[in-house]
Amino acid sequence: MRPVIYFIRHGETEWNAEHRLQGSRDSALSARGREQASRCGQLLRDVFARAGRAVSDLDYVSSPLLRARASMELVRTGLGLDAGGYRTDDRLAEIAFGEWEGLSFADLKSRAADLLALREQDPWHFVPPGGESYVQLLARVRDWHGSLRRDAVVASHLNTGRALMAHLGIAPRAGAPRTRIDHAVVYVFDESGMTQHGEA
Repeated sequence: MRPVIYFIRHGETEWNAEHRLQGSRDSALSARGREQASRCGQLLRDVFARAGRAVSDLDYVSSPLLRARASMELVRTGLGLDAGGYRTDDRLAEIAFGEWEGLSFADLKSRAADLLALREQDPWHFVPPGGESYVQLLARVRDWHGSLRRDAVVASHLNTGRALMAHLGIAPRAGAPRTRIDHAVVYVFDESGMTQHGEA
């Protein structure tokens, strides 16, 4: 029986609000993003209470990027845990957009419309200049998932979550790059598939 994953996308950042590609770069959580992360802590507290689970019984792991770590710390605070009592794993980092990081899709339409069209045709295999494809992202997410030994709360990213859903068979690979994963929602991945708790 595989471990249960309580997956949280980090709260909104300044760059999210500006529709900029972040990838391996960091932008601070917005005020709204901090509220969203805190909301996930409240949601988890309710989920665990209904299941009769102790919050201290789970593993807590985050992407090493600051926006995910800040979100995890707000989640843990909401659960009454020490904010810093979690670990990070590089394999949970967001997909790298390479030279596109910091740009908006409006920027890309004016600067790299041909590449953007190729990405639209086959987002799963497309590699941005200097970046990663979903194929490469899936390889590290699969490796991370194989190392999981107990139920875990995970703070990570939009595309990392999409790759995880593809790995778990919750979303088809071809459709995974367009799968919706919202802020302020807790996604539970278990043997029965996926359930979600929150605003989506």
